[in-house]
Amino acid sequence: MTPYQTFSRPQWREHRHDTPLTLTEEELAELRGFNESVSIAEVEDIYLPLSRLISMYVAQSQSLYTTTNHFLGQEPVKVPYIIGISGSVAVGKSTTSRILQSLLSRWSEHHKVALVTTDGFLYPNAELEKQNLMNKKGFPQSYDRAALLKFLTSMKSGEASLSIPTYSHRIYDVTGETQEIQRPDILLVEGLNIMQIAKSNDPNQVYVSDFIDFNIFVDAAPDTIENWYMDRFMAFRRHAQDKSELYFYQFTKMSDEQAYAYGKNIWDTINAPNLIQNILPYKYRADLILSKDAEHQIQEVKLRRL
Repeated sequence: MTPYQTFSRPQWREHRHDTPLTLTEEELAELRGFNESVSIAEVEDIYLPLSRLISMYVAQSQSLYTTTNHFLGQEPVKVPYIIGISGSVAVGKSTTSRILQSLLSRWSEHHKVALVTTDGFLYPNAELEKQNLMNKKGFPQSYDRAALLKFLTSMKSGEASLSIPTYSHRIYDVTGETQEIQRPDILLVEGLNIMQIAKSNDPNQVYVSDFIDFNIFVDAAPDTIENWYMDRFMAFRRHAQDKSELYFYQFTKMSDEQAYAYGKNIWDTINAPNLIQNILPYKYRADLILSKDAEHQIQEVKLRRL
């Protein structure tokens, strides 16, 4: 027995129906993550059916919201449908998020789609160093959880406009700048640990997942993700040649062997433990799981039964 229905890629493709392809090759190239290869065929097979399903869910959610307000005799306030996208470092969450944002924003019913990453709610590197948490960056304790929960609470309360902090992978730190979110129809929230819950004796304990209407988990075998992480690490290093402003410039002064060993140590001591302890245990809380093969291609979709 399983709470999921499982679809192979060809089976999932059948549920696209007449959903039009509104994304061009050029646009897709702008959405791909560094060192990733998502094809138009994968958009057609996986993301178009998914955008169709989500659009149906959004419509039903809005209908339920209107009905509840009518029952209570309240004037409806527009609140976003929130989609969470989680998974390991280097698994392709950002690419999935950007593709979904682009596709969903082209539906006439909900053209205003915003995307935020929980990286912006990481404590600054200086604060992480002060708290001796640099070797736990990406773990739940490295985030300003109170600020993230306040943002999500405000979103679900119908706030018209909110400012949130931003993060840059160019410098691997929060930037001090902000991103403006103005009452979207759909809000995509991408992050490592957004489905995590913890045992608590506090009946009022609130979690990020409490605010998410639909959770997506991007999945692959841990050893495959490690290979992707190392490939990306070395590619970032090559890209940083003669670019002293980039975080990865520091690794260009190392030999290939030294740089690889440094990246492998980061994976072994930070990213792998975070994956095993704080991410994978909550995979099956997702409403939908996208499973990738070693070539970064989604080959299986699991959809939670209602």
